[in-house]
Amino acid sequence: MLFHVRMDVSLPHDLDPNRRAELVRAEKDRALELQKMGVWLHLWRVVGQYGDIGIFDVPTHDELHALLSSLPLWEFMRVEVTPLATHPSDLDAQP
Repeated sequence: MLFHVRMDVSLPHDLDPNRRAELVRAEKDRALELQKMGVWLHLWRVVGQYGDIGIFDVPTHDELHALLSSLPLWEFMRVEVTPLATHPSDLDAQP
């Protein structure tokens, strides 16, 4: 199943700078790991915001939730998930 996932991050202003750097580094490592596993297909930065959009390919809603909640910045995120389906006019859907 494909999912469009919008993730907006809001780190506390008083977060220790070392802790912030550690979280950001760990987030990058986990994002790269999920991409290499083939479940995080695309990742884009939202211009001018501390947020991103990703396309995930996982078998279930529960698995997507487990992956998202494994992200180190999870506790500081607002996440919107949209399940996706093939559009009949998509070039790849044509016989």
